[in-house]
Amino acid sequence: MSTITAPATPTGERVARRSTRVLLAGAMAAGPVFYASSLAQALARDGFDIRVHPLSQLATGGPGWVQAATFVLAGLGAAGFAVARRRVVSTGVGARLVPVFVAVFGVAFALAGCFPMDAQNGFPVGAPAGAVEMSWHSVVHTVAAAVSFLALAAACVTSLVASIRGRRVWPSVGHALVALVLLMPVSPTESSVQIAVTGAMAFAWVGVSAARSRRAR
Repeated sequence: MSTITAPATPTGERVARRSTRVLLAGAMAAGPVFYASSLAQALARDGFDIRVHPLSQLATGGPGWVQAATFVLAGLGAAGFAVARRRVVSTGVGARLVPVFVAVFGVAFALAGCFPMDAQNGFPVGAPAGAVEMSWHSVVHTVAAAVSFLALAAACVTSLVASIRGRRVWPSVGHALVALVLLMPVSPTESSVQIAVTGAMAFAWVGVSAARSRRAR
């Protein structure tokens, strides 16, 4: 079973509690902020079509810095959850591994935002109508995004093992479902929609896990 740790002094305890609350709140907000920002940009920018263009492609073009910043903020929110969870859960299956996997997810997701995809498939307006040869920064973006999802899948599987050992049914179902979505092969025809759904599931897991950690405190 997991145990809760506490700082040794009253002052240290107050500071740790406050910072942990902030980190957990940031983790809970990461997903809603990312998708609210992405939706606003998708609606505002001419030529964007989620059936053709992944949300990552919003980081291309003049206003692309907004989506790049959105990636970084969401990734940092997830990385903050890794720090908070390590403070809250000190023993049990995954006490050390889950924060590491979640930190990799957050850092890799933020890194993906720093390296934009190529302008292609007619977006931004004026871009080539079809796919183009991948640039080095597009390769870095793709690899970082793949690493982020694989790392979170590892966190889900580790949490699944802990839930099974603790005989917690519904958490086990949730961890298993999210892990399956994260590990599902990317469709060659519906990749942009699938990636958007996968990201939503990933951040939903982070948000729910952060909320559970907040209650556990």
